[in-house]
Amino acid sequence: MIKRLVTGAVLGTALIASQATLAADVTLKFGHLANEQNIWHQAAVKFKEEVEANSDGRIEVQLYPNEQLGAEMDVINSIQLGTADMTITGESLQNWAPKAAMMAVPYAFRDSEHLRQAVEGEIGEQIEAQITERTNLVPLAWFERGPRHLTSNRPITQPDELDGMRLRVPNVPLFVDTWEALGARPTPMAFSEVFTALQQNVIDGQENPLSLIESASFYEVQDYVNLTGHVRSWIYVVIGRNQLESMPEELQQVVRDAAQEMQTYQAELFEEDQQRLEQALQERGMELVEVDTEAFADKARPAVEEALSEEQRVLFDAIQDL
Repeated sequence: MIKRLVTGAVLGTALIASQATLAADVTLKFGHLANEQNIWHQAAVKFKEEVEANSDGRIEVQLYPNEQLGAEMDVINSIQLGTADMTITGESLQNWAPKAAMMAVPYAFRDSEHLRQAVEGEIGEQIEAQITERTNLVPLAWFERGPRHLTSNRPITQPDELDGMRLRVPNVPLFVDTWEALGARPTPMAFSEVFTALQQNVIDGQENPLSLIESASFYEVQDYVNLTGHVRSWIYVVIGRNQLESMPEELQQVVRDAAQEMQTYQAELFEEDQQRLEQALQERGMELVEVDTEAFADKARPAVEEALSEEQRVLFDAIQDL
């Protein structure tokens, strides 16, 4: 009996010691809005795997998809307060850092390569520096987002063909001004109301990335995807500066290296997903229409430039000169 008690005590002590050994030095709470199937979350899983493996368990990454830690702005505030550590965020950062508005300006970028040159060059460095300075968040990686395209029940190849088209847009003044300049009749409307409004001919079209066109089943009420690509944008994975700098330098490097692996992985998933989406929408009966993007960009530019501050316009012009 005594032998069994001693053995049990030894095993219990060994288990406690083992658990103590396994406990991470740092825990990172990473919350975001995407669901588990979204490529953003898949990339976050890749980050978790890389960090935990390459830190020998000294860093634990806890993932909270589906807004489990709150909406985007809630998580940003939590990171600033120190109750969360990481998130995925985009042009919302312009609430603090005006240069972040470049992340969703119509016709700022010609194509994906133009976008990459800006984000990974001096322009991106300026934007990231202002974000860190004004928000205390450090961008670790960036993800390209699907370009926004125009859907309709007639093909649109030139801006003149919009001709008063009733078009749902988000309640973003820059988007409203841009589509008015292009000749449409933009109608701000909640996303949840768009399908019914299209079905009942309250509006003639809407604009969104291919992923939302598919997930919202707009192929049931729209015949064409006009490849306007009018907004090409990106989003950052950020970490609190205080949280990052509180780690030993070797662990900071593990986090930064893992972020680059995550970025590369997401870029591969993104390219595959865009191809899948085009095929899926065509299989559901939608026709993809090539448009004169230069004509659209030229006609939209005065409205875009007027909406920008002087600081933002300097960046916009620098992007055009790339």
